[in-house]
Amino acid sequence: MRIRFTILVSVFFSLGASSARSQGPAPDAPRPIDAVDSVFIEELTWMEVRDAMGDGKTTALVATGGVEQNGPYLVTGKHNVVLRAATEAIARKLGNVLVAPIIKLVPEGAMDPPTGHMRYLGTIGLTEETFEAVLRDVAKSLKAHGFEHIVFIGDSGGNQRGMKAVAAELNDAWDETPSVHYIAEFYDYPGLQKWMEETLGIHQVSQGIHDDFQITSMMMTVDPRTVRYDERVRKGLDSINGVPLTPLAKTQELGRAAVEWRAARTVADIRKALGADASTQP
Repeated sequence: MRIRFTILVSVFFSLGASSARSQGPAPDAPRPIDAVDSVFIEELTWMEVRDAMGDGKTTALVATGGVEQNGPYLVTGKHNVVLRAATEAIARKLGNVLVAPIIKLVPEGAMDPPTGHMRYLGTIGLTEETFEAVLRDVAKSLKAHGFEHIVFIGDSGGNQRGMKAVAAELNDAWDETPSVHYIAEFYDYPGLQKWMEETLGIHQVSQGIHDDFQITSMMMTVDPRTVRYDERVRKGLDSINGVPLTPLAKTQELGRAAVEWRAARTVADIRKALGADASTQP
């Protein structure tokens, strides 16, 4: 009998401790340490998110990437790497934005039988229905926490239709409170290539693989390993579409210019979509 009582007491106190841990501090508890300088929600504590929103960062940027085949040199998460650079640049320029975790899995083609990128090993795809459901739930989470604007951008062609559809659906359902915006102009790689040709003098001749200089250079600003830079240099394959990737510092500089061009255009489009007077923006 004594043994049974001891077990019950232990269970009681264990449950009580677990409940206390799950409650956490009060929602308005003061932050005990300085906030870090990041625009990415997943890199912030909940208190840092709360205080950033209190300071006016009430627009959430939701970016969609992909995991797919990208030729023999680029990692399958190519679009997610590019978005790491692009979303930070956009958020810093706007000044009132926090970046939601990048949605890394998107539609990539049919699965049975495989079509599109799904024909290649390493590609991970979603059905259009699942992708749109994920977008909905992410947007609903951001709405629940008080974001006033939600902005969808996508770095791949298969992502565009779902983002446009969900943005329209949620605006109708929520009467634009919060407002949800799909910024199609972010996905303008032909425009980026033309700008690089006319402004930077970079002319490419396609090698017929799923790779190009603008993508590669932007990825190199995040991590040269994602384009297998060192391995390519050792094999004498450190170029793409006839454009050299060496020296590293120069290509990274060009990649940063490409990121800045995309970010500046996207910021202008976001401000236009939100109906904001650009003169009042940071």
